Amino acid sequence: GNGPSGICLSYLLSGYIPYFKRHSLHPHPILQRKLEEAPEVSVLDQDLEYLSEGLEGRSHSPVALLFDTLQRPDTDFGGTAESVLTWWHEPDRAIPHLVLGRNAPGGAWHSIEGSMVTLSRGEWMGLPDLPFKEWLKQKRRGLRNNRATAEDIAQYYQHYVKKKGLQKNFRCGTVVTSVRKVSAESISNQTQKDLQEHSDSLWSSNEKTTEVFQVDGFFKTEEGDKEPFSICAENVVLATGTYDNPTWLGVKGENLSYVHHQLSALEEAVKNNSVGIMSDPVLIVGAGLTAADAILFAHHCNIPVIHVFRRRVTDPGLIFNQLPKMMYPEYHKVHQMMKEQTAACAGPYECYISLPEHHVLSFEKDKKCIFQDKNGCQKAYKISMALVLTGSNPNLSFLPNDGIDLAMDRDQPVNPKRNPIDVDPFTYECTQEKGLYALGPLAGDNFVRFVQGGALAVASSLLKKANKNPP
Repeated sequence: GNGPSGICLSYLLSGYIPYFKRHSLHPHPILQRKLEEAPEVSVLDQDLEYLSEGLEGRSHSPVALLFDTLQRPDTDFGGTAESVLTWWHEPDRAIPHLVLGRNAPGGAWHSIEGSMVTLSRGEWMGLPDLPFKEWLKQKRRGLRNNRATAEDIAQYYQHYVKKKGLQKNFRCGTVVTSVRKVSAESISNQTQKDLQEHSDSLWSSNEKTTEVFQVDGFFKTEEGDKEPFSICAENVVLATGTYDNPTWLGVKGENLSYVHHQLSALEEAVKNNSVGIMSDPVLIVGAGLTAADAILFAHHCNIPVIHVFRRRVTDPGLIFNQLPKMMYPEYHKVHQMMKEQTAACAGPYECYISLPEHHVLSFEKDKKCIFQDKNGCQKAYKISMALVLTGSNPNLSFLPNDGIDLAMDRDQPVNPKRNPIDVDPFTYECTQEKGLYALGPLAGDNFVRFVQGGALAVASSLLKKANKNPP
């Protein structure tokens, strides 16, 4: 995967090593004292468990909190204190690696509607040692409400890879079809030769290792052909995110052509004029931020909306009840519409009806949709199209048993929120499979700001394994 997790890890594995900046002052006094104990030892070579002990914040991962607070010391309190890290390039400590991704560097950020504003503040989208705000200034653009658009972020990630000289590690247009453990002896000499051509010592025959991972897949050539490849590696990092498989409701008629599972379908329909002010309402199912983005988009285009969701509007688990109003005025507006504009009572917003505590029973061929409320009453509405936006799941079909054996609960599919891959919190190595690591949403880290700590943990672990001149 070549999203923010993969890019950040590539930076760390390319010999860019973070040290505590002498004479800098961290607002957390205990962390400051720990950092002063060995300023000549890089953060990668220190005990991450010791450094991160006692840190609190908006992530469950101690290493994510550590790396975040080193880069943005008081950001949760609205502060703009500078990073307490300084970066040194030590090429002799680089670990040869390849980053495989379907699209350009930036991962799923290239698939999101470009004008969408991100949930996170702009500076939280940045990667190490190249502040996002500085890059935006060069583009002569300001941040709206401190937040950035998806297009900005996708461009920034591509720029980052070029600016930091990481392109040689990236192979874009790559689809991985299988990752499995094989014995080192069974690998053909041809595969080893291919590898030597791709990289100086990507796969050095290491006497200690009797098993390696074989990674198979294909490159998509410019002519549209598929060129197969096979790579062997002692370590593999899963950083494929969660954007691949939208969740289905599993109801009758969900596979009809007017039922969609991605926001882009609504954008397309508006472009083609197949929905507009006069059409039947668009049905939006779900009460997360993607559903909110769809409502805002429809509202902006004056398209009528019926909004169906299972929870109560006051449910504390609803994301809108967790967002500060000042920073997220548009999501606050959607939440207000959900509260004030139920089918039972007409509110001030035209073209929008909310149906809280309802669920979809079926989609009919004549574009009627049947709902049921919590009391078992059924209603039917005629709609022009349906958008089921209730989250997405990772696609781990390239792993044995879809990666289920790696999850916290090995009876359920991997899910970023409910059932992430079980990893060691200080190395991010899978507890069930040594040499295999998981980063980002797969390991339960769902914000760009916090995926970077996982990359720090993986890089630290791989450097210890490679024993590249530790202090």
